[in-house]
Amino acid sequence: MKIITKGFLLFLILVVTNTGAFAGKKIVKLGVSEPDAKITIDGTLMGSGQMDVVVLSNACVNIKVEKVGFLTENIVFCNKPSFAPPPKTYYVELKKDDAYDATEATDMSNIDIEIKTNKPEMEAWKLISQIITSYFDVIEVTDRETGYLRTAWVVQTFEQNTVRTRIIVKLGSSDPLAYKVKLVSEQSGQPQTSVKSDELFKEWDRILRKYKEVVNEIQTRLTK
Repeated sequence: MKIITKGFLLFLILVVTNTGAFAGKKIVKLGVSEPDAKITIDGTLMGSGQMDVVVLSNACVNIKVEKVGFLTENIVFCNKPSFAPPPKTYYVELKKDDAYDATEATDMSNIDIEIKTNKPEMEAWKLISQIITSYFDVIEVTDRETGYLRTAWVVQTFEQNTVRTRIIVKLGSSDPLAYKVKLVSEQSGQPQTSVKSDELFKEWDRILRKYKEVVNEIQTRLTK
């Protein structure tokens, strides 16, 4: 009987000790390398730069730290048995966004830009085709008679993003001769996205730097 009592007491001590280690809320002092980086906790924007994160007993918190031009950091702190206890302090060193650095903001993406020309139709079409093929390797559709040209998508993947780019040319008018040129730039917001996953891509007001001059070059050379 005494042996059973001692064993039971030992069991109670172990349970109480284990539970006590996680009893009560924990506070993590969170700091970020960028003072204006947004800190979102469980889907709610809570502040920026630095703050105290409260982790309740037997709960977890999901933290997102983000700033334009930097990679987003996702962190989870749990105050539960069988999880590592939350640290007293935690510092986030945000890394530069490689997709952001490889692109630049523009008001010329995803809109039709009309370019008028005094050149003969045959000469203008040949010039447009030459310029576009110097930037894009694959022409998906080309029809001189209807004045329509579309390149295949060019995809570039980054650490947290995938960007796809193409150019579309349409005949605007035949008298006077004018073409509408659209540089299409889209992003998925996640890496390694298939080019065929149209539902994952959205228009982006940034373009890859290697394409930033294509519309200007067409405009300049057609209006010489």
